[in-house]
Amino acid sequence: MASDVRAGVFLTHQQPPGRDPLVALDEQLSLVRTARDAGLDSVFAGQHHLAESMAHIQPLPWLARLAAEAGDMAVGTGIHLLALHNPVDTAEAYAGLDVVAGGRSILGVGLGYRQVEYDAFGIPPEDKVRRFTENLRIVEALWRGEAVSADLPWCRLDGVRATFRPAARPSEPMRPPIWMAANSDGAVRRAARLADTWMINPHATRATIARQLELFHAEREAAGRGPLAELPLIREVFCAPTREQALELAMPYLANKYEVYADWGQDRVMPGTESFRVGYDDLAHDRFVVGSPEDCIAALLPWRDELGVDHFVFRTDWAGMPVEAARTSLDLLAREVVPALRAPVPVS
Repeated sequence: MASDVRAGVFLTHQQPPGRDPLVALDEQLSLVRTARDAGLDSVFAGQHHLAESMAHIQPLPWLARLAAEAGDMAVGTGIHLLALHNPVDTAEAYAGLDVVAGGRSILGVGLGYRQVEYDAFGIPPEDKVRRFTENLRIVEALWRGEAVSADLPWCRLDGVRATFRPAARPSEPMRPPIWMAANSDGAVRRAARLADTWMINPHATRATIARQLELFHAEREAAGRGPLAELPLIREVFCAPTREQALELAMPYLANKYEVYADWGQDRVMPGTESFRVGYDDLAHDRFVVGSPEDCIAALLPWRDELGVDHFVFRTDWAGMPVEAARTSLDLLAREVVPALRAPVPVS
Protein backbone atom coordinates (compact mmCIF):
# COMPACT_ATOMS: atom_id res chain seq x y z
CA MET A 1 0.00 0.00 0.00
CA ALA A 2 2.71 2.49 0.94
CA SER A 3 4.15 3.06 -2.51
CA ASP A 4 0.64 3.69 -3.87
CA VAL A 5 -0.23 6.52 -1.50
CA ARG A 6 -0.09 9.92 -3.15
CA ALA A 7 -0.36 13.40 -1.69
CA GLY A 8 -1.12 16.76 -3.21
CA VAL A 9 -2.19 20.31 -2.49
CA PHE A 10 -5.44 22.16 -3.20
CA LEU A 11 -4.84 25.81 -4.11
CA THR A 12 -8.18 27.60 -4.25
CA HIS A 13 -6.48 30.92 -5.13
CA GLN A 14 -9.28 32.65 -3.21
CA GLN A 15 -8.33 36.17 -2.16
CA PRO A 16 -9.89 39.07 -0.24
CA PRO A 17 -11.69 41.33 -2.73
CA GLY A 18 -9.54 44.21 -3.94
CA ARG A 19 -6.23 42.47 -3.32
CA ASP A 20 -3.61 42.97 -6.05
CA PRO A 21 -4.17 39.93 -8.31
CA LEU A 22 -0.58 39.92 -9.57
CA VAL A 23 0.84 39.77 -6.05
CA ALA A 24 -1.61 37.00 -5.21
CA LEU A 25 -0.63 35.07 -8.33
CA ASP A 26 3.07 35.22 -7.45
CA GLU A 27 2.31 33.98 -3.93
CA GLN A 28 0.22 31.06 -5.16
CA LEU A 29 2.89 30.09 -7.68
CA SER A 30 5.41 30.01 -4.82
CA LEU A 31 3.20 27.39 -3.14
CA VAL A 32 3.14 25.35 -6.36
CA ARG A 33 6.94 25.39 -6.45
CA THR A 34 7.11 24.44 -2.76
CA ALA A 35 4.85 21.43 -3.40
CA ARG A 36 6.80 20.43 -6.51
CA ASP A 37 10.22 20.71 -4.88
CA ALA A 38 9.01 18.76 -1.85
CA GLY A 39 7.97 15.82 -4.04
CA LEU A 40 4.19 16.08 -3.80
CA ASP A 41 2.16 14.34 -6.47
CA SER A 42 -0.70 16.64 -7.44
CA VAL A 43 -2.12 20.15 -7.39
CA PHE A 44 -5.82 21.05 -7.66
CA ALA A 45 -7.93 24.15 -8.14
CA GLY A 46 -11.66 24.73 -7.77
CA GLN A 47 -14.37 26.77 -9.46
CA HIS A 48 -16.96 29.29 -8.37
CA HIS A 49 -18.78 32.01 -10.26
CA LEU A 50 -19.82 35.31 -8.66
CA ALA A 51 -18.05 34.34 -5.45
CA GLU A 52 -19.24 36.81 -2.83
CA SER A 53 -16.86 37.63 0.04
CA MET A 54 -13.76 36.63 -1.92
CA ALA A 55 -12.14 36.96 -5.32
CA HIS A 56 -11.88 33.58 -7.06
CA ILE A 57 -9.78 32.91 -10.16
CA GLN A 58 -11.25 30.49 -12.71
CA PRO A 59 -9.50 27.11 -12.78
CA LEU A 60 -8.70 26.81 -16.48
CA PRO A 61 -6.30 29.77 -16.83
CA TRP A 62 -4.96 29.11 -13.34
CA LEU A 63 -4.23 25.42 -13.94
CA ALA A 64 -2.74 26.11 -17.37
CA ARG A 65 -0.36 28.64 -15.76
CA LEU A 66 0.63 26.44 -12.85
CA ALA A 67 1.18 23.44 -15.16
CA ALA A 68 4.33 25.26 -16.27
CA GLU A 69 5.58 25.14 -12.67
CA ALA A 70 4.20 21.75 -11.66
CA GLY A 71 6.93 19.45 -12.98
CA ASP A 72 5.70 15.86 -12.80
CA MET A 73 2.71 16.65 -10.56
CA ALA A 74 -0.79 15.83 -11.77
CA VAL A 75 -2.94 18.92 -12.36
CA GLY A 76 -6.66 18.74 -11.60
CA THR A 77 -9.94 20.52 -11.05
CA GLY A 78 -11.73 20.12 -7.79
CA ILE A 79 -14.26 20.84 -9.22
CA HIS A 80 -15.47 21.97 -12.66
CA LEU A 81 -19.16 22.89 -12.46
CA LEU A 82 -20.11 20.69 -15.37
CA ALA A 83 -23.85 21.38 -15.51
CA LEU A 84 -23.24 25.11 -15.98
CA HIS A 85 -21.05 24.79 -19.06
CA ASN A 86 -21.42 23.61 -22.63
CA PRO A 87 -20.08 20.04 -22.90
CA VAL A 88 -18.29 20.65 -26.21
CA ASP A 89 -16.42 23.59 -24.69
CA THR A 90 -15.62 21.51 -21.61
CA ALA A 91 -14.34 18.57 -23.67
CA GLU A 92 -12.12 20.72 -25.88
CA ALA A 93 -10.88 23.06 -23.15
CA TYR A 94 -9.93 20.31 -20.71
CA ALA A 95 -8.39 18.18 -23.47
CA GLY A 96 -6.22 21.23 -24.04
CA LEU A 97 -5.32 21.41 -20.37
CA ASP A 98 -4.41 17.72 -20.43
CA VAL A 99 -1.99 18.30 -23.31
CA VAL A 100 -0.50 21.40 -21.65
CA ALA A 101 -0.03 19.33 -18.46
CA GLY A 102 1.77 16.55 -20.35
CA GLY A 103 -1.09 14.07 -20.04
CA ARG A 104 -1.19 14.41 -16.26
CA SER A 105 -4.56 16.10 -15.76
CA ILE A 106 -7.54 14.99 -13.67
CA LEU A 107 -11.05 16.26 -14.39
CA GLY A 108 -12.94 16.68 -11.15
CA VAL A 109 -16.63 17.46 -11.70
CA GLY A 110 -19.63 18.16 -9.54
CA LEU A 111 -23.03 19.80 -9.38
CA GLY A 112 -22.15 22.63 -7.03
CA TYR A 113 -24.66 24.02 -4.58
CA ARG A 114 -24.95 27.81 -5.05
CA GLN A 115 -28.23 28.95 -6.61
CA VAL A 116 -26.68 32.26 -7.68
CA GLU A 117 -24.46 30.32 -10.11
CA TYR A 118 -27.38 28.45 -11.65
CA ASP A 119 -29.41 31.66 -11.87
CA ALA A 120 -26.53 33.39 -13.65
CA PHE A 121 -26.51 30.68 -16.33
CA GLY A 122 -30.31 30.57 -16.57
CA ILE A 123 -30.60 26.95 -15.38
CA PRO A 124 -33.64 25.91 -13.32
CA PRO A 125 -32.82 23.81 -10.23
CA GLU A 126 -34.86 20.86 -11.53
CA ASP A 127 -32.61 20.63 -14.63
CA LYS A 128 -29.30 20.34 -12.75
CA VAL A 129 -28.90 16.58 -12.61
CA ARG A 130 -30.06 15.96 -16.18
CA ARG A 131 -27.67 18.59 -17.55
CA PHE A 132 -24.84 17.18 -15.46
CA THR A 133 -25.29 13.57 -16.57
CA GLU A 134 -25.85 14.44 -20.24
CA ASN A 135 -22.84 16.76 -20.30
CA LEU A 136 -20.67 14.07 -18.75
CA ARG A 137 -21.83 11.55 -21.35
CA ILE A 138 -20.98 13.95 -24.19
CA VAL A 139 -17.55 14.87 -22.79
CA GLU A 140 -16.54 11.23 -22.38
CA ALA A 141 -17.78 10.29 -25.86
CA LEU A 142 -15.95 13.20 -27.49
CA TRP A 143 -12.77 12.28 -25.64
CA ARG A 144 -13.08 8.70 -26.93
CA GLY A 145 -13.32 9.98 -30.50
CA GLU A 146 -16.83 8.65 -31.02
CA ALA A 147 -19.48 10.17 -33.27
CA VAL A 148 -21.70 12.03 -30.83
CA SER A 149 -25.31 13.05 -31.25
CA ALA A 150 -27.46 15.08 -28.86
CA ASP A 151 -30.78 16.86 -29.16
CA LEU A 152 -30.88 18.93 -26.00
CA PRO A 153 -32.09 22.48 -25.33
CA TRP A 154 -28.51 23.56 -24.57
CA CYS A 155 -26.53 21.38 -27.02
CA ARG A 156 -27.37 19.96 -30.45
CA LEU A 157 -24.94 17.58 -32.12
CA ASP A 158 -25.41 15.42 -35.20
CA GLY A 159 -22.75 12.73 -35.33
CA VAL A 160 -19.86 15.11 -34.57
CA ARG A 161 -16.36 13.97 -33.60
CA ALA A 162 -13.71 15.82 -31.66
CA THR A 163 -10.54 16.41 -33.64
CA PHE A 164 -8.62 17.59 -30.56
CA ARG A 165 -8.51 15.08 -27.75
CA PRO A 166 -6.56 14.53 -24.51
CA ALA A 167 -3.02 13.17 -24.58
CA ALA A 168 -2.79 9.44 -25.31
CA ARG A 169 -2.54 7.11 -22.32
CA PRO A 170 -1.16 3.58 -22.35
CA SER A 171 -3.80 2.26 -19.96
CA GLU A 172 -7.59 2.27 -19.70
CA PRO A 173 -9.33 4.60 -19.64
CA MET A 174 -7.50 6.44 -22.42
CA ARG A 175 -8.83 9.79 -21.16
CA PRO A 176 -7.99 11.79 -18.02
CA PRO A 177 -9.44 10.28 -14.83
CA ILE A 178 -12.85 11.67 -13.95
CA TRP A 179 -13.37 12.27 -10.23
CA MET A 180 -16.81 13.28 -8.98
CA ALA A 181 -17.48 15.38 -5.90
CA ALA A 182 -20.48 14.44 -3.80
CA ASN A 183 -22.01 15.56 -0.52
CA SER A 184 -25.47 13.99 -0.23
CA ASP A 185 -26.11 10.25 -0.21
CA GLY A 186 -27.78 10.46 -3.62
CA ALA A 187 -24.78 12.27 -5.09
CA VAL A 188 -22.42 9.66 -3.61
CA ARG A 189 -24.39 6.92 -5.36
CA ARG A 190 -24.28 8.91 -8.60
CA ALA A 191 -20.50 9.22 -8.31
CA ALA A 192 -20.26 5.45 -7.87
CA ARG A 193 -22.20 4.85 -11.10
CA LEU A 194 -20.79 7.55 -13.35
CA ALA A 195 -17.23 8.43 -12.32
CA ASP A 196 -13.88 6.74 -11.93
CA THR A 197 -13.90 7.60 -8.24
CA TRP A 198 -15.48 9.75 -5.55
CA MET A 199 -13.57 12.93 -4.75
CA ILE A 200 -14.29 12.94 -1.02
CA ASN A 201 -15.15 16.44 0.18
CA PRO A 202 -13.35 18.34 2.94
CA HIS A 203 -16.55 19.31 4.74
CA ALA A 204 -17.99 16.09 6.14
CA THR A 205 -16.80 14.33 9.27
CA ARG A 206 -14.97 11.02 9.09
CA ALA A 207 -17.97 9.26 10.64
CA THR A 208 -20.22 10.55 7.84
CA ILE A 209 -17.72 9.58 5.14
CA ALA A 210 -17.30 6.08 6.59
CA ARG A 211 -21.05 5.53 6.31
CA GLN A 212 -21.22 6.98 2.80
CA LEU A 213 -18.29 4.88 1.59
CA GLU A 214 -20.41 1.79 2.25
CA LEU A 215 -23.09 3.26 -0.02
CA PHE A 216 -20.49 4.15 -2.62
CA HIS A 217 -18.89 0.71 -2.81
CA ALA A 218 -22.26 -1.07 -2.84
CA GLU A 219 -23.59 1.13 -5.64
CA ARG A 220 -20.40 0.74 -7.64
CA GLU A 221 -20.57 -3.05 -7.37
CA ALA A 222 -24.23 -3.04 -8.39
CA ALA A 223 -23.36 -0.92 -11.44
CA GLY A 224 -20.73 -3.45 -12.50
CA ARG A 225 -17.83 -1.04 -12.35
CA GLY A 226 -14.35 -2.41 -11.77
CA PRO A 227 -12.05 -1.84 -8.82
CA LEU A 228 -11.07 1.72 -7.94
CA ALA A 229 -7.76 2.97 -9.27
CA GLU A 230 -7.57 5.38 -6.32
CA LEU A 231 -9.66 6.93 -3.58
CA PRO A 232 -8.93 10.66 -3.10
CA LEU A 233 -9.71 12.79 -0.07
CA ILE A 234 -9.60 16.57 0.28
CA ARG A 235 -9.03 17.79 3.84
CA GLU A 236 -8.49 21.11 5.56
CA VAL A 237 -5.02 20.56 7.02
CA PHE A 238 -2.63 22.96 8.70
CA CYS A 239 0.66 21.92 10.22
CA ALA A 240 3.01 23.86 12.53
CA PRO A 241 5.75 22.83 14.94
CA THR A 242 3.25 22.80 17.83
CA ARG A 243 -0.51 22.38 18.12
CA GLU A 244 -0.80 25.82 19.72
CA GLN A 245 1.04 27.49 16.85
CA ALA A 246 -1.09 25.67 14.29
CA LEU A 247 -4.33 26.80 15.93
CA GLU A 248 -3.12 30.39 16.26
CA LEU A 249 -2.08 30.58 12.60
CA ALA A 250 -4.95 28.67 10.99
CA MET A 251 -8.08 29.23 13.08
CA PRO A 252 -9.00 32.81 12.00
CA TYR A 253 -8.81 32.01 8.27
CA LEU A 254 -10.33 28.55 8.45
CA ALA A 255 -13.23 29.77 10.61
CA ASN A 256 -13.86 32.61 8.15
CA LYS A 257 -13.85 30.13 5.26
CA TYR A 258 -16.66 28.15 6.84
CA GLU A 259 -18.64 31.27 7.70
CA VAL A 260 -18.58 31.97 3.95
CA TYR A 261 -19.61 28.36 3.25
CA ALA A 262 -22.55 28.79 5.62
CA ASP A 263 -23.56 32.00 3.83
CA TRP A 264 -23.35 30.15 0.49
CA GLY A 265 -25.45 27.23 1.77
CA GLN A 266 -22.77 24.53 1.52
CA ASP A 267 -24.01 22.81 4.68
CA ARG A 268 -27.56 22.61 3.29
CA VAL A 269 -26.45 19.92 0.83
CA MET A 270 -24.73 17.86 3.51
CA PRO A 271 -26.48 14.72 4.82
CA GLY A 272 -28.46 14.84 8.03
CA THR A 273 -28.58 18.03 10.06
CA GLU A 274 -24.93 19.13 9.80
CA SER A 275 -24.50 22.90 10.14
CA PHE A 276 -21.49 25.16 9.75
CA ARG A 277 -23.05 27.82 11.99
CA VAL A 278 -21.43 26.48 15.15
CA GLY A 279 -18.36 27.40 17.17
CA TYR A 280 -14.90 26.56 15.88
CA ASP A 281 -14.36 23.63 18.26
CA ASP A 282 -17.59 21.92 17.18
CA LEU A 283 -16.87 22.67 13.54
CA ALA A 284 -13.34 21.32 13.72
CA HIS A 285 -14.18 18.06 15.51
CA ASP A 286 -13.60 15.04 13.24
CA ARG A 287 -13.34 17.45 10.29
CA PHE A 288 -10.25 19.70 10.37
CA VAL A 289 -6.68 18.51 10.81
CA VAL A 290 -4.78 21.29 12.59
CA GLY A 291 -1.76 20.66 14.76
CA SER A 292 1.81 19.44 14.97
CA PRO A 293 3.20 16.88 12.53
CA GLU A 294 2.41 14.18 15.07
CA ASP A 295 -1.17 15.44 15.41
CA CYS A 296 -1.62 15.49 11.63
CA ILE A 297 -0.23 11.97 11.22
CA ALA A 298 -2.51 10.63 13.96
CA ALA A 299 -5.56 12.26 12.37
CA LEU A 300 -4.81 11.22 8.77
CA LEU A 301 -3.61 7.63 9.16
CA PRO A 302 -7.11 6.26 9.96
CA TRP A 303 -8.32 7.58 6.62
CA ARG A 304 -5.71 5.38 4.97
CA ASP A 305 -5.84 2.33 7.23
CA GLU A 306 -9.58 2.15 7.96
CA LEU A 307 -11.23 3.78 4.93
CA GLY A 308 -8.75 3.04 2.14
CA VAL A 309 -7.87 6.60 1.10
CA ASP A 310 -4.73 6.57 -1.04
CA HIS A 311 -4.61 10.10 -2.47
CA PHE A 312 -4.58 12.88 0.14
CA VAL A 313 -5.18 16.43 -1.11
CA PHE A 314 -4.33 19.04 1.51
CA ARG A 315 -5.97 22.45 1.56
CA THR A 316 -3.65 24.44 3.77
CA ASP A 317 -4.13 27.98 2.43
CA TRP A 318 -7.27 30.09 2.95
CA ALA A 319 -8.29 33.62 1.92
CA GLY A 320 -6.30 36.24 3.80
CA MET A 321 -3.68 33.88 5.24
CA PRO A 322 -0.10 35.17 4.87
CA VAL A 323 1.64 33.07 2.25
CA GLU A 324 4.58 32.42 4.59
CA ALA A 325 2.29 30.57 7.00
CA ALA A 326 0.83 28.43 4.21
CA ARG A 327 4.29 27.70 2.82
CA THR A 328 5.58 26.63 6.24
CA SER A 329 2.60 24.31 6.71
CA LEU A 330 3.03 22.81 3.25
CA ASP A 331 6.73 22.23 3.83
CA LEU A 332 6.11 20.50 7.17
CA LEU A 333 3.38 18.33 5.65
CA ALA A 334 5.66 17.26 2.82
CA ARG A 335 8.69 16.58 5.02
CA GLU A 336 7.15 15.01 8.11
CA VAL A 337 3.55 13.93 7.45
CA VAL A 338 3.52 12.58 3.88
CA PRO A 339 6.38 10.09 4.51
CA ALA A 340 4.30 8.57 7.34
CA LEU A 341 1.31 8.25 5.00
CA ARG A 342 3.48 6.56 2.41
CA ALA A 343 5.12 4.21 4.90
CA PRO A 344 4.10 0.53 4.99
CA VAL A 345 1.24 -0.44 7.26
CA PRO A 346 2.73 -2.30 10.25
CA VAL A 347 1.99 -6.02 10.27
CA SER A 348 0.55 -7.07 13.64
